Amino acid sequence: MSTLPNGLTDAEARKRLREEGPNDLARSGNRSRWRVVLGVLKEPLFLMLLGAGGIYIALGDWHEALLLVSLGSASVFITVVQEVRSERVLDALRDLTSPRVLVVRDGTQQRIAGKDVVRGDWIVLGEGDRVAADALVRSENSLEADESLLTGESVPVRKSAVETYPEPQPPGGDESPFLYAGSLIVRGQGMAEVTATGARSEIGRIGVALENIQSEAPHLARQTTRLVKVLAVVGVGTSAIFVVLHGLIRGGWMTAFLGGIALSMALLPEEFPLVLAVFLVMGAWRITRAGVLTRRAAAIESLGAATVLCTDKTGTLTENRMTVTEIQTDAGGMIDVRSSDLSSLDGTVTRIIHVGRYACQPDPFDPMEKAFHEISRHEQGQEKPLTVHLVRDYPFGDEVLAMANVWKLENGRLLVASKGAPEAVMELSHLGSDARAAWRRKVDEMAARGLRVLAVAEALHEEEKPLPEAQSGFSFTFLGLVGLTDPLRANVRDAIAECKTAGIRVVMITGDYPLTAQAIAREAGIRAEKVLTGADLEDTSGLPLSDRVKDIDVFARIRPAQKLEIVQALQSNGDVVAMTGDGVNDAPALKAAQIGIAMGQRGSDVAREASAIVLLNDDFSSIVKTIRLGRRIYDNLHKAMGFILAAHVPIAGLAIIPLFSGLPLILLPAHIAFLEIVVDPICSIAFEAEPEEADLMVRPPRDSHRPLFSGSLMLWSGVQGGIVLIALCLVLFMGAWRGMAEETLRSLVFVTLMLGDVVLVLVNRSFDTSPFRALVRPNPVLWSVLAFDATLLTLILSFSPTRNLFRLGSVTLRDVGICIFVSLIALLIMEFMKRFWQASLKN
Repeated sequence: MSTLPNGLTDAEARKRLREEGPNDLARSGNRSRWRVVLGVLKEPLFLMLLGAGGIYIALGDWHEALLLVSLGSASVFITVVQEVRSERVLDALRDLTSPRVLVVRDGTQQRIAGKDVVRGDWIVLGEGDRVAADALVRSENSLEADESLLTGESVPVRKSAVETYPEPQPPGGDESPFLYAGSLIVRGQGMAEVTATGARSEIGRIGVALENIQSEAPHLARQTTRLVKVLAVVGVGTSAIFVVLHGLIRGGWMTAFLGGIALSMALLPEEFPLVLAVFLVMGAWRITRAGVLTRRAAAIESLGAATVLCTDKTGTLTENRMTVTEIQTDAGGMIDVRSSDLSSLDGTVTRIIHVGRYACQPDPFDPMEKAFHEISRHEQGQEKPLTVHLVRDYPFGDEVLAMANVWKLENGRLLVASKGAPEAVMELSHLGSDARAAWRRKVDEMAARGLRVLAVAEALHEEEKPLPEAQSGFSFTFLGLVGLTDPLRANVRDAIAECKTAGIRVVMITGDYPLTAQAIAREAGIRAEKVLTGADLEDTSGLPLSDRVKDIDVFARIRPAQKLEIVQALQSNGDVVAMTGDGVNDAPALKAAQIGIAMGQRGSDVAREASAIVLLNDDFSSIVKTIRLGRRIYDNLHKAMGFILAAHVPIAGLAIIPLFSGLPLILLPAHIAFLEIVVDPICSIAFEAEPEEADLMVRPPRDSHRPLFSGSLMLWSGVQGGIVLIALCLVLFMGAWRGMAEETLRSLVFVTLMLGDVVLVLVNRSFDTSPFRALVRPNPVLWSVLAFDATLLTLILSFSPTRNLFRLGSVTLRDVGICIFVSLIALLIMEFMKRFWQASLKN
């Protein structure tokens, strides 16, 4: 793999992409849009509008019927446009979170989206990668693949390399040169030439790609759907009673039916699903701008409830920029290579450097292995190609925390180079107890300085003898220790301090040496008095793990498989866990955590698919920004839903009042449809752009079981809506007392109702500050919404055709001033009463 093929040129790849299409099996977007249209046509609000339009046609009022049909068509159009825009945003996010493939084009390695792979591409594969297309293995090093998606067998199969194009073989065979789209590389490395993509691949022919991906409705969506259904039942029952009473008491059954439809529309919060979809899509977009991709909408809901944040050390808390700084030998003691002349080092030190390099991959991606190559280059004066041939590798695993490479030397003998955890290499070298104790003291000294400590050992093996199955079969000679530094990211301390203020416990889970983990944890600001190791987890004689994890924030020498145990133990204590991971073995823990966070740069495709969000820059501070955004999104959604509930109360009240007051119907179905389809959703958008509350990262995490529509929210919405309804009644009865015409009376009520929406927006912007303070908070979207409402109202009232269309009369500035005055009084009353709800609305 050290010599790269030329591969396709970019021009050839683009041509084949145009000819063969992208490497995916996505369905046509047009069919999806037609399903959206059909779904909207079945919505209760649309059916009610059609029903009301039919009644107006029966009454001979074609203008009103046309208005209702137009509003119904507008609802279809708005929903379809929103769905299409949302799908485009989500498609862009899916493209970024789809498997990324390392290909060779024009003789250089490029990382591209899996959908851009074409036939003839050469792909570079490593452990944890998902194969993007069917391919032939051209070179390999201990390459094994999991093809269970195609065969149902979870046992990995060995792959061999070929130079020709053999006859096709079915998946599942050992020593096969064929790789299949959807399979996982679970061991080794290799290069393969793509032979089929998309629908022409094996997985495409059996039709399982993408079709098996099922997305469960988020908890908020289920809550919203359930509430809408309940209110729909209540609305239908109430409107039926209204129709009967109105027909019996006042006669005019057609008018009664119109009033019943208006009441049903007023009681049905049809805006909820649309507003929820907008918030989640916009939330995913905002989180993406922070360097984090959201793969599941449920993650946005859970972010604000996270109580524990489990993070690894290397690359997340640190910069993942390894440098060899110290070398410990048995005879020469500690050598600080930063201040030493590498060309004058003694033979033992240079031997450790060379063997350490031989224990790495020839073309490394891992920063630690790059550090070994870098110091070897400096020691030799220039990077010299390895004049030996790699025969076999023994990968790092759960059984042995070390790896080894077997090389064939020029003299025909085999050199075995090993590096790994000091205790593991000492065990492989069969050191005596005194020697182990002496080396452990040196390891402790280096680890206490925050160094990542690795041990290096070598062995010689006769070529004619068979290689052992495990590293322990070699006779290793222990050479010494290598200390590497990985600086802490500059913004980590502030991010961890912010987590503590927000009531979020930060837990470090690392495979590093305990003293090294403690030193880095202290530097980062993580509580590090106690450390629990992987060996401690295996000891079941003491307290249950759920009790032991309560007061421990540093876990060291943890194997990937043990992360799942830690996550489950934290969850058993009632914690909502956010978990970071990057490897294949991290996938179970990522899946089990409420918020699985995969590393986007160094993470495997398996980890990304098991996670809820993907961290593009592998930076810990981005996780904290995401939690902050998650809290803000939930806060603002909470406010928007409260606003919609409150806005429906006065509309429903105005639909009922004519039954008992003897007044004509004030709000007709067209008015209610206009408010619910146009005005209320647009006003709700202002909340999505609302800045965060001042105490957002000071308050404790939200209770994960707390419903969005809590009793306090519904009661407060009812109170706000009731105050607006009282204001409307004052305007209505004052106009009736003055003997105003029906159309003029309807205009005053309509103006007051739209002003009431503005009042509700201002009151619900913040549960802490007054609307007068809230006005100085930056929210350009709010001013756009207010300007839109004012313009819309002015256009409707200023022109006779629009007034006649909505059956409104002309109003004087004096009357509008009265409406504004009444609305201001309602605003002051709400602000006075809000202080009694502040605590319950925020907790």
